[in-house]
Amino acid sequence: MTLQQLALILNARRRLAGRIFCGVLLATILLTLFWPRQYEASASVVIDAKTDPATGTVNPDQLLTTYLATQVDVASSDRVARRVVKLLKLDQNPAKRQEWQDSGAPGDFSAWIVESLRKKIVVTPSRDSNVITITATASDRKGAAELANAFVTAYVDTTIDLKVEPAKQYAVWFAERGRELQADLQIKQKRLSDYQLANGITATDEKVDIESSRLTDLSAAVTRAQEEYQMASSKERLAETNPEDLPELLQSPFISGLKSELALAESKQKDLSTTVGVNYPLYKSAEAQANSLHARIAAETQKVLNSLRSNAQLALHQLNAAQAALDVQKKKVLTFRGGHDELQVLENDVLAAQRALDDVTQRRSQSNLESQLQQTNIVPLTEAVEPPYRSSPIIKVDLAVGFLLAVLLAVGVPLVLELHNPVIRAGEDLRRVLSIPFLGAVRSSAMETP
Repeated sequence: MTLQQLALILNARRRLAGRIFCGVLLATILLTLFWPRQYEASASVVIDAKTDPATGTVNPDQLLTTYLATQVDVASSDRVARRVVKLLKLDQNPAKRQEWQDSGAPGDFSAWIVESLRKKIVVTPSRDSNVITITATASDRKGAAELANAFVTAYVDTTIDLKVEPAKQYAVWFAERGRELQADLQIKQKRLSDYQLANGITATDEKVDIESSRLTDLSAAVTRAQEEYQMASSKERLAETNPEDLPELLQSPFISGLKSELALAESKQKDLSTTVGVNYPLYKSAEAQANSLHARIAAETQKVLNSLRSNAQLALHQLNAAQAALDVQKKKVLTFRGGHDELQVLENDVLAAQRALDDVTQRRSQSNLESQLQQTNIVPLTEAVEPPYRSSPIIKVDLAVGFLLAVLLAVGVPLVLELHNPVIRAGEDLRRVLSIPFLGAVRSSAMETP
């Protein structure tokens, strides 16, 4: 469709297009004039999301986004809205009650007014800061400002209540638990005192220390006796298997001298056996001397072996005596320590009960302080004031939108009608419909459509 055809269609249906344009524009003006006026007022708070005022703990950076989102949910919650109803005494307003009755809404009046307030509030967190903006919408300037400021006040008070109420419950619970622990501590202290009086022992009894010191000395003596016995036993076994390797034999000067003489005698005997023969008296004398030396070495060796066996038996006897003395001392120490161990158990029970009571007392004091807290990490930043201009309806914007809608309908409706009932208005239309050459046109009043 060309611009010429569009102009012809609009010209032919100009009355219809004019009526549509004027009707839409008039309807827009009337709606703008009679539409209920709404005003918006905004108040803001700043949140110290880094530090908790109750505990003084520092929140990690990764939790700041979640913390701010939680605060937005709290600010727009039913609990805050109910506090606003009490602050502004809206539940005592006859006009509001009449409006609820006229609306025919289900439920009770309190739920209806709370829900209506939540619809008038928009809580917006700042993108790059810890500021939350609360925007309230009302039919008058003063009401919008009062509603926004009331929501800020109620939000701050609610955050205090959310910290104070659990602290009060904790304080009551810790007080009850403290009384139970105090009674338990008194029972355990009495049990300890009764045991000390019945057994006549104290925690500072020196007799146990003396007997324990003696037990330590005997234990060291048993250890030394075991070492001596093991050394003597090893030498005794070596003497039975390979006595020639005994250090006592190898390091004995007397046996070494006898072995040297034996070596000379055997050398002399060997020389005489080759020079004079084995039947010669000198050979016989050398042989007798060698045999005598062998006998003396064997006798001395036997003395050393007997001495080692005696030493092993003596070491075993000393070990048995030391072990017996140690066993006796152990029984004596265990007898003394039995009472002191029981005493130590009772003392440990008293100390554990005292520590538990101290911990609960400390937590109760902390909870009591938190229950009296009247400060929060949320501070009002800006106060809502009466807005100078209404937020809706905006006359210029509404008129501009109405004008554009009027133009679109004024042009669109004739085009739609033309598509459903086409009319030949120019030579181009005739050639398009009949597909024959166009020679000329004769204008007549019959070609105009009323």
